[in-house]
Amino acid sequence: MHNPDLVILDVNLATMDPSIAAPYGAIEQAAIFVKEGNITWLGQMDALPEFDALSTPVIQGKGAWITPGLIDCHTHILFAGSRAQEFEQRLQGVSYQEIAAQGGGIASTVRATRQADVEALFVLGKTRLNSLMKEGVTTVESKSGYGLDLDNELKLLEMNRLLDTHHPVTVQSTFLGAHAVPPEFKGRAEQYVDLVCDVMLPKVAQEKLADAVDVFCENVGFSFEQTKRVFDKATELGLKVKCHAEQLSNQHGSELVASFKGLSADHIEYLDETGVIAMASAGTVAVLLPTAYYFLRETQQPPIALLREHNVAMALASDFNPGTAPLCSLRLVLNMGCTLFRLTPEEALAGVTVNAAKALGLGDRGMLQVGLRADLAMWNIQHPAELSYQFGVNDLLNLWILGKLIQ
Repeated sequence: MHNPDLVILDVNLATMDPSIAAPYGAIEQAAIFVKEGNITWLGQMDALPEFDALSTPVIQGKGAWITPGLIDCHTHILFAGSRAQEFEQRLQGVSYQEIAAQGGGIASTVRATRQADVEALFVLGKTRLNSLMKEGVTTVESKSGYGLDLDNELKLLEMNRLLDTHHPVTVQSTFLGAHAVPPEFKGRAEQYVDLVCDVMLPKVAQEKLADAVDVFCENVGFSFEQTKRVFDKATELGLKVKCHAEQLSNQHGSELVASFKGLSADHIEYLDETGVIAMASAGTVAVLLPTAYYFLRETQQPPIALLREHNVAMALASDFNPGTAPLCSLRLVLNMGCTLFRLTPEEALAGVTVNAAKALGLGDRGMLQVGLRADLAMWNIQHPAELSYQFGVNDLLNLWILGKLIQ
C-alpha cells in the first residue's frame, strides 16, 4: 500500500514527458501521488494503487489539467527605476542613441539599481516573483547585470539567494557582470573584462552566489574574444555558462557557448545553420525571447525550422527587464511564441517546462514523472493548448511547489 502525503484524483496530466507518445505526454482520467515533495506515482484512475484514504489528503480534480510548474528560464527581475519615459520618447521619434546620450538606456537602470538599498530590491523582486507565480511559475532564473561593479553585482546575486530562501518560487541565480560596459569604463571594455574575470568571477565563485555565468555577446555588448575570456574563467572556476547571442547580428556567440557545452544560447534571431549544428552537437538549448522581439519591433525571426530540423531543444522565457521586455507574464510569452514565432502550443508548453528546465541544467523538474519534484500547476482548462491560446484570464486553480500548496 502506498503512503502518500497528497493524492490528486480525476485529473488529466500533461506530463511533458517525451517518453510518452501522446501529445503533451498526456495521461487522461488520471491521478498523481506526492510524498515528501516528490511525485511517487502517476497513471490512469483505473490503475490506482491502494492508499489510506482516511489519513491522506485527497483532492478531487474534477477533470482539470495538471502540468509541471512553469519555468521562466531567462529574466532580469532585479533592477530599480523605470524606463517608461524612454518608451514614450521612442514612440515620439527620439532615437535610442539620443536617449543614451541624455544618460538614458541601460546606464539609467544601472544608476537607479546602484542607488537602491537591499530592502527596496527585495520588495521589487518579491513583487515580480509574485506576478509570475500567479501564472503557475514555480522556478525563475534571475540575472544580475544592472550593478556592473563588484559591490553592486554581489548585492544583486545575494538578493537572488535571499529571494530563493524566502519566496516559494525557486530562484536560480546567474552572474551577468558582462552585460554592458559601465559608464566609468566607457571606451575601456578590455579593462572592464579584466575586472569581471580577475575580481568579480573569483568572488562570485568563492561565495557560491551564482549557478551560471552569462555574457551579452553582441556588437553593442562584448566581442567573441571577450566573451571567450569570461567563459574560460567561469569554466576554470567550475561555473556553467550561457550566452545572450545573435540578437542583433551574428557574432557566433552560439557556436562559442556550444563549444563550452554551455546550457543555452538566448535570443538567437540571427543564428545560422552552423550555429544550430554546433548547439545540436553540444546539447545547448535555444532560448527564444519573443517579448523582446515584440517590444523592439524586430523583423528577423529565430530560425525555428532549422532548430526543428536539427532537434535542438527550444525553451521560451519572458526576458523581463526594464529596457527591451518590460512584460512580466510567462502566459503572454506562450501566446507570443505561437503567434510571432509559429511554435505549436505543444512546443510552447515544452518551452516553459521540460526544455526550460534543461536550459537551467535542472534535471529534477519540468516533467510529471515519478521521482521528480512535485511542482504542479492545476488549470481550469479543457485542453493544454488553451495555455497558449489565451492570456489575461486567471485559469490557475492550484499551485504546489515541492508538494506544498502555494495557492
